[in-house]
Amino acid sequence: MNRFKQIALLAIFIGLGLFVTSSFAQDAAKSNTVAESKIRNIDGVAAVVNTGYVTRKEIDDRIAALKKQGVKLPEDGSERKAILDRLILEKIQLQNADQEGIKVTNKELDKIISDIAAKNKVSLAEFKAKVATSGTSFERYKEMLRDEILVSRYREREIEGKIKISDAEVDNYISDRTRAMTSGGAQRSAPAAKGELEEIDVAQIFIPVDAGAGAGAQADAKKKAEALLRDARGDVDFLQLGAMAAKENPKIKFQELGYRTPDRLPQLFYEAVRNTGSGQVANAVVKSPAGFHVLKVLDRRAAGASPPPQQATASDAGSAAPQNIPITQTLSRHILLRSRAGLSDQDAERRLQGYRDQVRAKTADFAELAKKYSEDGSAPNGGELGWMGPGDLVPEYEQAMNRLQIGEVSNPVKSEFGWHLIQVIDRREGQLTVEKQRQFARAAIREKKFEQAYQEWMRELRDNATVKILNVDDAASSAPR
Repeated sequence: MNRFKQIALLAIFIGLGLFVTSSFAQDAAKSNTVAESKIRNIDGVAAVVNTGYVTRKEIDDRIAALKKQGVKLPEDGSERKAILDRLILEKIQLQNADQEGIKVTNKELDKIISDIAAKNKVSLAEFKAKVATSGTSFERYKEMLRDEILVSRYREREIEGKIKISDAEVDNYISDRTRAMTSGGAQRSAPAAKGELEEIDVAQIFIPVDAGAGAGAQADAKKKAEALLRDARGDVDFLQLGAMAAKENPKIKFQELGYRTPDRLPQLFYEAVRNTGSGQVANAVVKSPAGFHVLKVLDRRAAGASPPPQQATASDAGSAAPQNIPITQTLSRHILLRSRAGLSDQDAERRLQGYRDQVRAKTADFAELAKKYSEDGSAPNGGELGWMGPGDLVPEYEQAMNRLQIGEVSNPVKSEFGWHLIQVIDRREGQLTVEKQRQFARAAIREKKFEQAYQEWMRELRDNATVKILNVDDAASSAPR
C-alpha cells in the first residue's frame, strides 16, 4: 500500500513537472514572440547586420532627405528595400573599418567641418544654424560625416591601393587611341560577318552652339561644319583637320570615340554612319541640341576582335604628331550616380538637381558633396578628374562640360556610366605630349579597373556578412503588428 502511494505521488509530481515544463515552454515561446515583436516594432530594427543593426528610422531619415531634395519616390514602396540594401552595405563597411582600426579623430572632424564652412563662406556658427534648418541636429550631422569619411578611407585602402597598372597596358591604350593620328587608319579590320555584332570606331569634329542661340549663330556654325565636312572628304587626316580647326577656334572640339557597339553610340551618330564604310565621312553634318557634328568612320570590325597588326604594334608611332597637337584641356569634377536596380533615371536626375541647387545657393560645397555621394573612384578627391583633353571623356560628359563656364555647374547629364553633375574648375591651352597621354591613359585604365574591383568587392562584403532582414516595409512610427 505504501509502495502504491509512493508511485501515485511520483506520478503526480511528474505530471506537475510536465505541466510546469509545458507551461514554461509556452511562456518562453510567448516571450520570444514578444521579444521579436519588440525588436521589430518597438526598437524599430529593420535588419540585423553581423553584431549591429539598421533601424527603420534610418530608412525613414534617408527617405525624408530624398523627398526634401525633390526626389519622387516609387509608390510601390520599393525604395525602402533599395535604401535598406545601401544601409546594410554601409554598416558592413563601418564595422570592417572599425575592426581594421581606421579612425577619424574629433580634431580631424572639426577641421573638416571648419573647411566646409570656410568654402561656403560662412562662419562655423552660421554653418551650424544652416544644418539645423535642414532638419538634422548638428551632432547627427557630425556623426553622419564621420561615417562617410570612414567608409571612404576604408574603400580607398581596400580597392585603390590594390589596383596595379603595367606600362604595357598604358602603351596598348595609347596605341589604340592614337592610331588614327599616327597611321591615318590605312590598315582596316576585317568586317563583321552578316548577323554578327559589330563595333564602329567613329571620330567627330564638333562645332558647339547653344540651342537658344539666334538664327545667325546657328547658320554660322552650320556653315563652318559643312566646310569641314568638305575638307574631310579630301586626302587629309581627320583628327589633324580637327586640331587645326580647334587652333583657329578653341570652342571647336575633336575626338575619336573608340570602338563601340551601335547601342553605345549616340543614336544620332549611329543613324548618320549606319551605312558609312571604313575610312569614309558621313554624308551630311549631324545636328544635335549641342551643336553640329562632322563624323568619320575610322574602322568597323566584329565585336571583340583584335585590332589589325599595324594598330596593335605601332611601336614607331609614339614619336609622331600627337605631342605637337595644341588642345584645350579642362579641369572638372563630377558627382556620379551609377545606373543600377532601384535607382530610376528620374530619381537620379532629381537627386543631382538637389545637389546642384545646394551648390548654386552656396549652402553646400561641390567637392564635399562629391566625397559623400559620388559613386566612382574620384570621390575621395572631391570628384576631381584631372586635366582632360578632347576624347578623354565620354561624349555626353565632354559636350556638357565644354558648354560650361569656369565655376559653373551643369544640369544632370546621362552617359553610359550613369548620371553626372559636372563643375568646371579651370581651363588651359596645352599640347598632347606623350607624357600627358600616359597620365590620361593610366587614369582611364584605373577608372575601369576600379569599377570592376569595386563591384566585386561589394559582392564579397555582402556575401561574407551575416544579415537577417526583420522588417523593412513599415515606417518607424507604424503600430506593432
